[in-house]
Amino acid sequence: MTSSTTSTTPGGGAATAPAPGPAPGGSTGTGRRGAGGSLGVGRSAGLVVALVLLCLVGVITAGDRFADLQNGLTILRLASIIGVVSVGMTFVIIGGGIDLSVGALVALSSVWATTLATQAVAAGTHWIVLVTTALLVGTAAGVVNGVVIAYGRLVAFIATLAMLAAARGLAEILSNRRTQIVQDRDFIAFFSGSVLGVPVLVVVFALVAVAGWVLLNRTTFGRRTVAIGGNAEAARLAGIRVQRHTVALYALSGLTCGIAAVMYMARTTTGSSTHGTLLELDAIAAVVIGGTLLVGGRGTIVGTVLGVLIFTTLSNVFTLNNLSSSAQAVAKGAIIVAAVLLQQRVAARVAAGGGRARGGPAAPPGAAAPPAGAAGTPTPGAAAGGAPGAPGA
Repeated sequence: MTSSTTSTTPGGGAATAPAPGPAPGGSTGTGRRGAGGSLGVGRSAGLVVALVLLCLVGVITAGDRFADLQNGLTILRLASIIGVVSVGMTFVIIGGGIDLSVGALVALSSVWATTLATQAVAAGTHWIVLVTTALLVGTAAGVVNGVVIAYGRLVAFIATLAMLAAARGLAEILSNRRTQIVQDRDFIAFFSGSVLGVPVLVVVFALVAVAGWVLLNRTTFGRRTVAIGGNAEAARLAGIRVQRHTVALYALSGLTCGIAAVMYMARTTTGSSTHGTLLELDAIAAVVIGGTLLVGGRGTIVGTVLGVLIFTTLSNVFTLNNLSSSAQAVAKGAIIVAAVLLQQRVAARVAAGGGRARGGPAAPPGAAAPPAGAAGTPTPGAAAGGAPGAPGA
């Protein structure tokens, strides 16, 4: 039920003010339905149906080869690296940005963590040094991206494109364009193992996805991310430090790149400047398929995970049926176009429905708009979720 505030006008009449509109990004009040309520559930349900249909196609065309348990674990293993990067990409895109450098950051992190100097330190201490190095390198590069974008006011597309070239080049310089072998057998044994029959890499992906879901849906950080992606200026007026938060989003993306680098090192037992090639395209595609709007302001981690599984399962079905990689690329392109077109239709429908719900009955033709701050007119601070200058929620 909506609430209203009744005030007395100077003439003695009563004026009714509508309840404040939803916070930027639709994270509170009536906006929750459009952002993550029934629409979000319907979107996820559609992705589940698509994944089930794809699995049925796999069973029909490949039979027991697809339905085998080991093949299922293979799909999850292949999805794990893309999935971890996609979780970080989801936050960046919901916040209104884009990160084209994730593949290069994975390569740089893997190379830096497998240099002779780093491995020598790890040999004298513990293999956790390799992991820590990869995470720190990825996070530091992400911070550089965020600072350039937030404080240098460079367009995210250009800034991360520059980082893509720079990070890949630095990785080639550090490795002298050679593949570096991971020497620590304990490191390889740990990440090649399993927990209750589930590969460790899949467990890492699951933990990252759960952590991402909690961060987005149950913390102030997530609410601020949605607010900034929905309307950065309104978020700033509501007291959110948009620039600092933007840096944090890209640092988070860099951290997931560091985790993915560790997973690459474990799966291939190498660090290489070629790791993560075109990984940014796969991550963005999975995020878009999962229902995250490219313009920011709305998205889900569950949708991203389902998008990753759909793409990985599709590749597996094509491989089992001996279809070319070119055909896979065409199919992926068609799926991406269809997903974006669907996004546009859904966004237009939500905007039209939200406008009618929040605006109430239309004003008569020629009626003058009430002055800002008058009774019945929510102030900009109220629309942003609080009084101007108040600390962000």
